[in-house]
Amino acid sequence: MQERVRILIAKPGLDGHDRGAKVVARALRDAGFEVIYTGLHQTPEMIVTAAIQEDVDAIGLSILSGAHMALFPRILELLRQRGVDDIVVFAGGIIPDDDIPALKAMGIREVFTPGTSLAEIVQWVRENVKPRGVPA
Repeated sequence: MQERVRILIAKPGLDGHDRGAKVVARALRDAGFEVIYTGLHQTPEMIVTAAIQEDVDAIGLSILSGAHMALFPRILELLRQRGVDDIVVFAGGIIPDDDIPALKAMGIREVFTPGTSLAEIVQWVRENVKPRGVPA
């Protein structure tokens, strides 16, 4: 039996709008992934702790507030501090095109901006996220 990929969908920071995150979470769940949604107003520490406790294979971050250049690096730093370097981190939301190369250089594997189809996100996850501990 093949192990299902587990994905944590998180809303870091004070951003109060989660419709997009919920739509993506539903699409991933409908595609057969196991999805855990953390809810609004999550600190980087809360997100990393939940990811480790839930033993997820990936973290999907959703942000609209413009704080991505502060919050995303902190999440990546906390993962490294906790010795977790095999969780794929991807992001979506209102992220300026000019910030995407810097985010990818930090370790965010992919960034989805408005207009990306749910099918594209699901396909990317299928191709880029495998159960941890399973050779790619």
